[in-house]
Amino acid sequence: MPDAEKDAVAAEVAARRQAFDLGLTDKRKYPMQEFRAFVQSARRYIAMTKDDPLIHRSVVRAVSGLREYLEGERKRIPGDVLFEADRLECLFFAGYDPSFEGDEPPGL
Repeated sequence: MPDAEKDAVAAEVAARRQAFDLGLTDKRKYPMQEFRAFVQSARRYIAMTKDDPLIHRSVVRAVSGLREYLEGERKRIPGDVLFEADRLECLFFAGYDPSFEGDEPPGL
């Protein structure tokens, strides 16, 4: 995979995180659309770099501590947001998906 493509996707992840953070400033409505766009771009980056030993620092900053940040940001958070934040951190840092949808061992 060309480095330029990885750099572009990493920049997109960072930009989507900034857009999500900006959306959080509106205290009336939770920015679900921005959050979903951020998660989607982060997953694309994770899929592109799953075999690479090096990752972009901007993506690490965008994903690291996401759940804790979200919990501290507001009192009321949609439940699937925290679930997706945990899932994204596990995918990025541990390399596995804690939601075993379709990956269950035979017999379960």
